[in-house]
Amino acid sequence: MAGTICVAVGTIGVFLPVLPTTPFLLLAAFCYTRSSKRLYGALLSNRLVGSYLKNYLEGRGMTRRSKLWTLGLLWLGIALAASVATDETGVRLLLVAVLVGVTIHILTVGTIRPGVRTPNGAREG
Repeated sequence: MAGTICVAVGTIGVFLPVLPTTPFLLLAAFCYTRSSKRLYGALLSNRLVGSYLKNYLEGRGMTRRSKLWTLGLLWLGIALAASVATDETGVRLLLVAVLVGVTIHILTVGTIRPGVRTPNGAREG
């Protein structure tokens, strides 16, 4: 149940710029490993987020393209939220703090280079 709620919140986060998607999907994966191998498999084989989650969970990181898309959407969403959704300075400062924190995290996550072989011989990307 908790995993499914996390998937729902993560899905909403795709459309709301201040609600993170990835942490909720990672939490859902964690919950599913404890409760439902079927739902865990379904999450990791999802055509939209499966490979992204799998690479992250296995410590391989993100592709350069994923990083650019994520950062672009993050900055656009937070900029819109800060300029349109609130006039409160404190909220804007909180949004900037979230923006900086998530940007630093994404930049420090490993970058997968397409076509490079992993230690087990599989091709990345």
